[in-house]
Amino acid sequence: MDVLIAGAGIGGLAAAIALRSVGHTVVVVEKAQRFARVGADVNLTPNAVRALDGLGAGPALRETAARPTHRISRDWDTGLETSRIEMADAAEKKYGAPQLTIHRADLLCALEGRLPEGVVRHGAAIAGIAADGERPSAILESGERLQADVLIGADGIHSVVRRDLFGPEKPEFTGVVAYRAVVPRSRLSIPNLDAFTKWWGPEPTSQIVTFPLTRGEETFVFATAAATDWRHESWTTPGDIGEVRELYQHYHPEARALLAACEGVMKSALYIRDPLPRWSLGPVSLLGDACHPMMPFMAQGACQAIEDAVVLARALAGARPEEAQDRLRRYEETRKPRTADIQIGSRGNTWLRAGGNADAVYSYDAWRTPLAA
Repeated sequence: MDVLIAGAGIGGLAAAIALRSVGHTVVVVEKAQRFARVGADVNLTPNAVRALDGLGAGPALRETAARPTHRISRDWDTGLETSRIEMADAAEKKYGAPQLTIHRADLLCALEGRLPEGVVRHGAAIAGIAADGERPSAILESGERLQADVLIGADGIHSVVRRDLFGPEKPEFTGVVAYRAVVPRSRLSIPNLDAFTKWWGPEPTSQIVTFPLTRGEETFVFATAAATDWRHESWTTPGDIGEVRELYQHYHPEARALLAACEGVMKSALYIRDPLPRWSLGPVSLLGDACHPMMPFMAQGACQAIEDAVVLARALAGARPEEAQDRLRRYEETRKPRTADIQIGSRGNTWLRAGGNADAVYSYDAWRTPLAA
């Protein structure tokens, strides 16, 4: 079949690789003129790394990623460790893949490198879709119309494909904002820089998370705090580093040292959306943030999009155009229970605070999970 994917983010590129591997012709349209080095980080937990290894992207990922040694939880004021879960070799032995932390731009580069030139069309923004004919179409802002046997909306949290399929959404502001920054490791002299460390705050809205990037040469800092008067949802909006340092002025000295080393931050309001009752309509379906955007507290947003891509390709393997609708139904029914559970679970900032079992998330194998009948 001819498959058109809207959006060359992590999920869209992973889907393009996976769908080509089962014999389909794929075109990906992306509004950005090029991939910029924004977004800072992606935490790839073992479930996602295993899926990417199956796409052949593993070696390129490992060239630039860091490999956290542990997942550590610490109290915000005393610094007391409440849990320490071994990752790295232990995770690879247990789950078949390690945890990797990587800059988003490096991940996109690794994925695009698995695709022939011309598969991704940059500077091609979608204005809308038409799904009422025999073959769905995407209408670009330039006026060009692209048709395919299957159309996949992987166009993110503000998805045009989702809007045209099911109408406008009404997300709920959580009262929480997030800050992101990347710091050269040379600017820091605190312990556990090779680990994923989460500082749990005095209330669920407050936290600081840090982990290594770029083979350990950089440190990523992610923090959340309560807010009521700032509601802009974008990962590329600059924030005020002075504001951030003031918010966490009572945290442990090691946590404050992370913020003292930051020269700037990006700021975004966090919204929640309920699981969609359906993802597909005819030969059109959704993937990743377009259908199940998540709060960041379980670090599964990108990971679930990657799982979607693998299961989508498995469901469409060998399909002819007349079978597309039923195959998309199988994809949706296979994925919805898992993504809904994680989407709802991500709303509460409690997961693994005192250790516990990550198996339900990390042990999932998108290559082998049974497809819905």
